[in-house]
Amino acid sequence: MTLDIGMLGYKFMGKAHANALDRLPMFFPEAPAVNKDVLVGRNEDALADAADQFGFDRTATDWRDIVDEVDVFYNLGPNHVHAEPSIAALEAGTPTFCEKPLAPTLDTAEEMAETAADADVPAGAAFNYRFVPAIQYAKGLIDDGQLGEIHHFRGQYLQDWLVDPDAPWSWRNDEEMAGSGALGDLGSHTVDLARFLLGDAAGEITDVSGHLRTFTDERPVEGSDETRPVTVDDAYSAQIAFENGAMGTLEASRVANGHKNAHTIEIEGSKGAIKFDLERLNELQVLTEGDRGFQQVLVTDADDPYVDHWWPPGHVIGWEHTFVHENYEFLTAVAEGGTQEPSFADGLAAQRVLDAVARSDERGEWVSP
Repeated sequence: MTLDIGMLGYKFMGKAHANALDRLPMFFPEAPAVNKDVLVGRNEDALADAADQFGFDRTATDWRDIVDEVDVFYNLGPNHVHAEPSIAALEAGTPTFCEKPLAPTLDTAEEMAETAADADVPAGAAFNYRFVPAIQYAKGLIDDGQLGEIHHFRGQYLQDWLVDPDAPWSWRNDEEMAGSGALGDLGSHTVDLARFLLGDAAGEITDVSGHLRTFTDERPVEGSDETRPVTVDDAYSAQIAFENGAMGTLEASRVANGHKNAHTIEIEGSKGAIKFDLERLNELQVLTEGDRGFQQVLVTDADDPYVDHWWPPGHVIGWEHTFVHENYEFLTAVAEGGTQEPSFADGLAAQRVLDAVARSDERGEWVSP
């Protein structure tokens, strides 16, 4: 069985997923066979160039023409086009994979998740950091009780690409198209990892106190003398509480000078702790009961999650490999008729926390997701 892939979006995420699809036959030969059938976008010239570069058979300028004729639909477009194409694909019975955050608003995310629940096909949400081997290893330690009762969660995601006030305006700076700024763009990843790692050990996030800040109110439009307003946050922080009484802090910024892609997770429990840094994604800092300090574990052994598909121990993998693992799991669920995690329901759960952070900032009080 060969799955015909239809992909909406051909820039950053389109390239990441096209690369992942190419890697699957060599490194995951048990994965379903795929055919990169059709690439969808608006600019015909740029679309043709991308299709040639990525190896797609054909192009289309309207997703409506293809969602019911491909075997799998990837929605990798900007946030404001996540809902309508994904809903149409699912209603047509086409397995659908959608980039994060699931939608610009909670109401729209709820509509998407409801459609996915009614569809008898997999619907995947793009939280690729679940598929870092070190994160999977950490999940195993936590579920095995190695950290004991969870007390603290600490998650930061810091970037600096908008430090310069003259950095050009893009759709990511517009509330109508993006929904939020650093909160949704980066915070969605951190919230999903909190739920993934601690869902069984600490329960769901029950209460949130959030703060959002925009440092540059307008940005220049590239290629013109105009400026456009920035209507989303540049940074956010939040305190959170879990069902079991554990406490946590969340933070993300796109104006954190000196940080390129610093996603760090720290979890402390009654018996141990872990520390993870995406910029050193092959490593996990681990403290277990009786240790005097953290030990650095290089998560590259053949019995570590996914690593048997790659290189000998100590030969590290990179950021792009998370998409290979993610696509392997999603496409296997499609081929076998299984369920996909993270799902649209996971995307909705993260969206509820993001919405609570924004509502808390507006009200100046703790709120529940």
